[in-house]
Amino acid sequence: MTSATPLVRVERGHASDDELAALTVVLLSRTTAPAPAAGPTAPAVPLWDRPERNAPYRPPVSWRR
Repeated sequence: MTSATPLVRVERGHASDDELAALTVVLLSRTTAPAPAAGPTAPAVPLWDRPERNAPYRPPVSWRR
């Protein structure tokens, strides 16, 4: 590939050739990583959800019933 525009641009500072080479290795290793095994997956349930917080609204005087 011979292109006038670079593939990677440094926004701040000055990246050395070694740093750009390390970044290239990391990015290329991510693109060639094998796909995760397709197996049964659990349903997506948010772990941050707390069912007791989703209780129906009760007015302040509901204790009188």
